[in-house]
Amino acid sequence: MEAPDYWNDAEAAQESMRTLKSLKDDKAAYEQLVSGYEDMQTLIEMGYEENDPELLPEIQETFDEFVQTFDNIRVKTLLSGEYDRNNAILKLNAGAGGTESCDWAGMLYRMYTRWAERKGYDVEVLDYLDGEEAGIKSVTFQVNGENAYGYLKAEKGVHRLVRISPFNAQGKRQTSFVSLDVMPEIEEDVDVDINPDDLRIDTYRSSGAGGQHINKTSSAIRITHIPTGTVVQCQNERSQHSNKDKAMQMLRAKLYLLKQEANAEKLSDIRGEVKEIGWGNQIRSYVMQPYTMVKDHRTNAESGNVTAVLDGELDLFINEYLKWNSKQGAQTEQ
Repeated sequence: MEAPDYWNDAEAAQESMRTLKSLKDDKAAYEQLVSGYEDMQTLIEMGYEENDPELLPEIQETFDEFVQTFDNIRVKTLLSGEYDRNNAILKLNAGAGGTESCDWAGMLYRMYTRWAERKGYDVEVLDYLDGEEAGIKSVTFQVNGENAYGYLKAEKGVHRLVRISPFNAQGKRQTSFVSLDVMPEIEEDVDVDINPDDLRIDTYRSSGAGGQHINKTSSAIRITHIPTGTVVQCQNERSQHSNKDKAMQMLRAKLYLLKQEANAEKLSDIRGEVKEIGWGNQIRSYVMQPYTMVKDHRTNAESGNVTAVLDGELDLFINEYLKWNSKQGAQTEQ
């Protein structure tokens, strides 16, 4: 059954509005860049004319803001992937380590929600499972906003925490791992064939941040794609039917990404590419003791302010990854 014309017209209008907003934001960023450059030139000229060293801190601050704005514009040009403009669906899974890993998963969930708030994005919880004693065992959530997937795809992988455990009476340093999966929200049908016989669909009672139907009805849905072992879950929608639709949407997106990754691996084999960043590899370490450092192992980007990073200041790592990934792609094509 085809969608009525007025429905298609409404979707086209929404897309036009999103495009218009994006263009306006780009124009505002460019005007900010021009204004910053002119302010910086004026301050430098004043410094020379008045021979006033007290202007140096203000010139440095203006220069730093200019560089940050310029870098943000440059990075945005790298978001040219097929689904980079889409919303992003993230799933955090606590690794081995019990309560410590669950607490780390909760810290990461807070970090990404803080980052989303800074960007003006909305966060919607789709599935949530509390840790037995503290933290989160697993959580699936959607970040809604332009280019959300383009930015957050940089975060896919295993995140490692080193700290003095608050759950260890002996005060020993402990290492915890949490994996993060990231996929785009793909509303349209993608080129993925799913055989209904390959699916196992389970229902269960909602829990955690599941909405008003928590523990009242078995409305939550878990779908397992048996050939690949891919599992998706949704419990946040109002009905079992809606949860199933959302879970199938997530499954299509996940299988589509798996198909793309398989094709990329074949190409890298042909072209002699040997280093591949994939699921299960540690991408970043957050060290709180004996020193403080966050380091991305792909780009070597570092920050000594762990507290700020865990409060959502992730742009340094995301931007460096996008630039690094762009260079990797250019080298592969050569």
